[in-house]
Amino acid sequence: MNPLWIPVAIGLLVALSVGLVISGLRKWASTETPEQRLERLSASPNPMEEAELEQPFLDRALRPWLRKQVQAAGRLAPAWNIEKLRVNLVRAGYPYGLTVLDFVGLKLLLALMAVIPAIYLISGEKLSISTVILPVAVVLITFLLPDFWLGSRVRQRQRQVRRSLADALDMLTICVDAGAGLDSGMLKISERWRNALGVEFGQVVNEIHIGLSRREALQNMVWRTDLPEIRSFVAVLVQAEQFGLSITTVLHTQSEQLRVRRWQRAEEEARRVPIKLLFPLIFMIFPALLAVTVGPAIPSVVRALTQMGR
Repeated sequence: MNPLWIPVAIGLLVALSVGLVISGLRKWASTETPEQRLERLSASPNPMEEAELEQPFLDRALRPWLRKQVQAAGRLAPAWNIEKLRVNLVRAGYPYGLTVLDFVGLKLLLALMAVIPAIYLISGEKLSISTVILPVAVVLITFLLPDFWLGSRVRQRQRQVRRSLADALDMLTICVDAGAGLDSGMLKISERWRNALGVEFGQVVNEIHIGLSRREALQNMVWRTDLPEIRSFVAVLVQAEQFGLSITTVLHTQSEQLRVRRWQRAEEEARRVPIKLLFPLIFMIFPALLAVTVGPAIPSVVRALTQMGR
């Protein structure tokens, strides 16, 4: 067997292991509705045992074991970046239900899986700068990949909130004009919208119901989203509540301003399109055009040059 295939096989096994870990941490969707499941379990003499046994093997045994291993690895991480990871996970909406320990444990496990082929590559050849830097770089990139993925999830969620904020303010304005309160309008949006802003409005309503003031709940939403649009919207609402202004007028003004900002943002993105098209145009389209237009003439030019040289 060629020794070069050994690192490839190790890499495939590592990728398979990572896939099993991720699939074990995901929740398995059930085709049975909650009402049907509640009705069936209520008619059973041992509903708790039946509910536990009807779960798949991955949910009952493998996923809890994998979660324990990941959390055990996460406890080995330094504490200086735990708070930053917690903030990023909150702003990303806790993707796949990952906690801080789960995320740190996945980072350490990925780095450990990349260390095995790196040690093999270093030990299989004579030590030099290239043979040491490349495996170390692979390990560092593997360790930092989850951070890049989490950052992309945070930015994706912020874009989703920013795009849906103007429509949400329009719906809030309609609800308030119809006689409903601000909290009722947020609750209606959270029930009908299955996006990040609907989840945030539902979180605000839940925090108000457990005893927080509206100002504190809105400030928590500002911290979770970290968007200037949400910050200005909440500041205007807080000031309107303090000075006794009409919420309907404030919502109308805010929705109009957000629509203007969204239109300006769309124009700005449209102006960036020609710049973004330069790279594929120069490096992908122009070479193909040159090959089609100039390519057939190259043999004739080469032939003429060789004849002139003779």
